Amino acid sequence: MRKLSLLYIVVFIATVVRAQSISVSAPSRVALGENFRIAYTVSTQSVENFRAGNIPSALEVIAGPYTSSQSSFQMVNGHTSSSSSITYTYTLYAGKNGTYTIPAAHATVNGRTIASRSVTITVSGTTRASANSAPKMHDDYEDEPHPRAAGSAISGSDLFIKVSANKRRVHEQEPILLTYKVYTTVDLTQLQGDMPDLTGFHTQEIPLPQQKSFHIERVNGRTYRCVTWSQYVMYPQMTGKLTIPSITFKGIIVQQNRSVDPFEAFFNGGSGYTEVKRNIVAPGLTIQVDPLPHRPANFSGGVGQFNISAQLNKNEVRAGNPVSLQVVIGGVGNLKLIKQPVVNFPKDFDQYDAKVTDKTKLTTNGVEGNMIYDFLAVPRNQGQYTIPSIELTYYDTSTNQYKTIKTRSFNISVAKGDGKTGDVVDYSEEKDRDIRPLKLGNTSQHAIDDFFFDSTSYWISLLLPLCAFVVLLIVFRRRAIENADIVKVKGRKANKVATKRLRKANQLMLQGKQSEFYDEVLRALWGYVGDKLNMPIEQLSRENIADKLQQNTVDSATIKKFTSALDECEMEHYAPGDIAGNMAKTFESAMTAIMEIEDVMKKKTKKTVNTSAKALFLLSMLTLSLSVSAVTKQEADAEYQKGNYQQAIKDYEDLLKKGVSADLYYNLGNAYFRSDQITKAILSYERAHLLAPGDKAINFNLQFSRSKTIDKIAPPSEMFFITWYYALVNFTDVDTWAFTAIVSIVAALLLILLYLFGPSIVVRKIGFFGASGFFVLFLCSNLFAFQQKDKLINRTGAIVVAPSVSVKTTPVKSGTDLFIVHEGTRVDVVDRTLHDWVAIRLDDGREGWILSKAIETI
Repeated sequence: MRKLSLLYIVVFIATVVRAQSISVSAPSRVALGENFRIAYTVSTQSVENFRAGNIPSALEVIAGPYTSSQSSFQMVNGHTSSSSSITYTYTLYAGKNGTYTIPAAHATVNGRTIASRSVTITVSGTTRASANSAPKMHDDYEDEPHPRAAGSAISGSDLFIKVSANKRRVHEQEPILLTYKVYTTVDLTQLQGDMPDLTGFHTQEIPLPQQKSFHIERVNGRTYRCVTWSQYVMYPQMTGKLTIPSITFKGIIVQQNRSVDPFEAFFNGGSGYTEVKRNIVAPGLTIQVDPLPHRPANFSGGVGQFNISAQLNKNEVRAGNPVSLQVVIGGVGNLKLIKQPVVNFPKDFDQYDAKVTDKTKLTTNGVEGNMIYDFLAVPRNQGQYTIPSIELTYYDTSTNQYKTIKTRSFNISVAKGDGKTGDVVDYSEEKDRDIRPLKLGNTSQHAIDDFFFDSTSYWISLLLPLCAFVVLLIVFRRRAIENADIVKVKGRKANKVATKRLRKANQLMLQGKQSEFYDEVLRALWGYVGDKLNMPIEQLSRENIADKLQQNTVDSATIKKFTSALDECEMEHYAPGDIAGNMAKTFESAMTAIMEIEDVMKKKTKKTVNTSAKALFLLSMLTLSLSVSAVTKQEADAEYQKGNYQQAIKDYEDLLKKGVSADLYYNLGNAYFRSDQITKAILSYERAHLLAPGDKAINFNLQFSRSKTIDKIAPPSEMFFITWYYALVNFTDVDTWAFTAIVSIVAALLLILLYLFGPSIVVRKIGFFGASGFFVLFLCSNLFAFQQKDKLINRTGAIVVAPSVSVKTTPVKSGTDLFIVHEGTRVDVVDRTLHDWVAIRLDDGREGWILSKAIETI
């Protein structure tokens, strides 16, 4: 039986060891232009986070990874065993001669990271027909198509490309979205086709994922796997009928040679598959481009839907100092082709060339975003000046008519110059500033509404010090009553007084002063029993002392030792002989008698003292019962440090699904900032600021990111004490204020005890004023924690995520436009009662209605 158990253990260990690596199968040599496969096999199906090594660009991945699972059962001598494995297969294309190394693949099995060996592949020779591979383009369709038999016919209904345009009749400069979509029922592995130069169009390709994901659609009752292959945004530059020519795509289709054993084919490089080349023609289209109506003289060239806004950095300036006027044109359309707006500065202003900032992106709607124009001017003479409104005339594609929009005008007060020329901003140089680095290490996470403050643990933490205070108050009060009893005080101090006298007697003994020594020992003995038993001097006698000691439960032997010490001391005082020996004997007898009486008298209170000490120890241990869990994030931090910001963003967002954390939001903001997604960076920093308002790195990165936004909204001025108050409230986070409150109340209670039972006036004053101060800190900490928790639970702050949005007087699209806000601007939501609209307020006090989809709550 023991041998059988040992056999099972050995088999189990061998199975576990076998799963600690990844086996890899790949040819060592391939021909140029050949398709080949590389397969990674793990001897278990409990695999997580499989990652292949970085495959060199000369070995192009044309398909994969696709997975396959194997399981087997075996019975030997009545014993059943099983095994399973999973295989990840890639199809590669040898595009260039040379020797290439594919690094090790990695995966996680049962919480442990395992790796394969690296693979070296040599590519040589010339291009040859490849009839030995079975590639398959990656798709998300559960029922992956099986390759058709070799030689099967492929009709036009089996594989075709559909070309569509969102508009077939447009105006000049109006954007058109052109889409090429592939439909297939066969195993298509490669497809190549380039868009030709289009006459009469300004064309931009929309970036799509390189790895194509198929989905299922039904066309004429037949099921197809389809994928959007490419998309283009085109701006017609000519009028009339413009043709988009047909394009011939070159595709490769895999068919299976059914006469070859698939298992043999797999272990011999996949020679059971044949590739068939196929040309797929994407049909052409004709677009009718109508000319724009008679163009106004001030036409900007814009076609689409736009808005315009402007802001002046200051309304009061000295002559000779510069002012900056920022004009922003936002919306959807041919933003990059719009003429630069004209600003009519007063004649006494020197104007400089504008700095142009492009904050647009290509979407399926066309070019969307904002074009920013920063104008710099310097007034030369004092006076009152007006900068007239800036106009933009464009063709609105939603109403098919020209529209003129304008900004507000600006009044500038120019004071007399001081003879000094102000510095003109040099836009060509960027300030040497950057965001603060990552927060490394572990962090703690919790639910957004989960706080220590106002929780059960918080109230228990407050109740424990109060209970301890009551216990200590009773103890100290009893001690104070005892201290007020002079008799008891003398009794407690009797041992100290006797010890002091015996110490002096010891010094006299060493000096050989016999008479003084015996007098001091007698004073120690008589004084000890007088203080301990509260006996006046006139009642001190051996009989009275014996009676009193018996009443205090002192045994007869101890009483006899004490009276003997008295007799011995009086007798040795006058005895001849060895003076030093007599003094030493007397000193030892006196000291022994006093110690034994003290031990007997203390036995009553020792048990009570020990019990109180144990209670206080348990009470202190209960206050340390709080524990904090931490969640690691090293993998996401490593991706950020390697420059893989998109992967870092995904990792941080996955971590935040488990609970909020100021550090995680901060690091997520850094990753967004490095990816040039300023709006999302601001949103992440704002969320981190809510959780940790006193963190200097978070506040710096938040302000630095805000400086990159378009709108510069200054909050109204407020009284200095209000600013100080909010700065104090935001000094730290909710739970830190809660811990501060607990520490404060504990300190206040201890100082109250010091005030009540302090030995001197100075100590009592310290206790009184200290307790008052800590009690005030306790109240303020609770108030600050309550305000911060309320701000987190009832969040009203939001960030504008639309490139630009008009704020309206009423919650309808036809409402009057009040002003324009741009992405990244912080607003406060004051009304959410309507479904699609919210009322907002800006920091400068302006209010209005915008679409709810244009903002995201912090």
